Amino acid sequence: MRPSASDVLFRGARRPGSLGEEELLRRMRVLLITKIFPNAVHPDEAPYNRRQFAALSRYCDVRVLATIPWFPGIERLSKWPIGASAPREEVIDGLPVRHPRYLYVPRIVPALNGPLYAASMLPELIGRGPLPDVIVGAFAYPDGFAAVCLGRLLGVPAVIKTHGSDIDVIPRDRRMRRPLGWGLTRAARVVTVSRKLADGVAALGVPRDRIDIVMNGVDVKTFQPRNRAEARAALGKSPSSRLIVFVGHLSRDKGVLDLIEAFERLAPVHPDIELALVGSGAEEQACRAAAARLGGRLTVTGYLPHDQVSLWLGACDALALPSKHEGTPNVLLEALASGRRVVATSVGGIPDVLRSAELGELIPPGNQGALMEALLRAARADYDPARIAELAGRRDWDDSARALHESLLRARGEPLSITGDKDAGDAPFGAPASKGGLENGAARAGASLN
Repeated sequence: MRPSASDVLFRGARRPGSLGEEELLRRMRVLLITKIFPNAVHPDEAPYNRRQFAALSRYCDVRVLATIPWFPGIERLSKWPIGASAPREEVIDGLPVRHPRYLYVPRIVPALNGPLYAASMLPELIGRGPLPDVIVGAFAYPDGFAAVCLGRLLGVPAVIKTHGSDIDVIPRDRRMRRPLGWGLTRAARVVTVSRKLADGVAALGVPRDRIDIVMNGVDVKTFQPRNRAEARAALGKSPSSRLIVFVGHLSRDKGVLDLIEAFERLAPVHPDIELALVGSGAEEQACRAAAARLGGRLTVTGYLPHDQVSLWLGACDALALPSKHEGTPNVLLEALASGRRVVATSVGGIPDVLRSAELGELIPPGNQGALMEALLRAARADYDPARIAELAGRRDWDDSARALHESLLRARGEPLSITGDKDAGDAPFGAPASKGGLENGAARAGASLN
């Protein structure tokens, strides 16, 4: 008798927590479902997910469904060029990655996108090898919602990994609060990158003991203190100027237009201060127009690979990060690992990291005057880069992956044990959030910054 789709789907399905000895001994199978992951068309998309899950593959068998939104006529819209050109499958940093399309309804009935996403992923799970032991949805909605739906269907636990706007912004839409909360409260665990996001997840109804804080890591071989004069010479920048650098998407949410406005007010009075914008995005044309007005004082590089980003961080006097909202931006960790101070807005997980005034200055978001004054102080400050890197700590992607692995073990109900060649005492972040604060990895990581 030919097996039905249900037979195939549920073959090997089990109740979470009912693990035999043989299952405990083999490597965990992890399925990551997310729309924020790189591909051959956009290799710079979500480098944090790429690096974290590549590191996780040391301890688990990881398979990635890096999804791409699709709806009829999407190819005609320049906003969605990726739909027709991204490959169906590829290998990225050793990870097997497929790029299935999912049916997406833009803006009309956004609450439909979670169920449509889950339904679109079913063909990817039918007859494609053994079932995963845990499904991770990276981004709360629709990715995390779909992961929970599929996990309930297959009888495996689902973990939702949140990033920032999925908790800070999506709940502002009243239509989205219910489906967002449905997925979060039914996930075996919810992973966040900061204590502020953990508070936001708890406010949506998730018990504190099901929330883990797992901070991102840093490529410590690429980002480390380097000679500023040598870096400037490599970039053709004056050794005597004061250089402020922004790294990230050139978008309003990242505060890049606020940064340009503040710099334009500083530039006539302080002719030795320069600004460089490293990245690309929706406001790139506006940024280049400002660069034309300011001559050589403002540089817009466009997208750069990581080794070039490291060079710009090595050349700068400070990083500027005037975002409207954030999770825990990786460039913040990379700048500190490079021994550079930071001017940043007090949003998201940024205050968790900048816990010492030696590391940089926090300002309110959208405050032009405070931003301008902080940029001037940062440009004039003298400090020891090695001291900055030491205070910040040098936690790599393996540390982050091991903390995430612990969360996945909790989701399965397995005994916790740090894998690899590091002692459990070395694990800096990755434990449940407590009601009275974060007696967890994020708090322990921050303790070393004081």
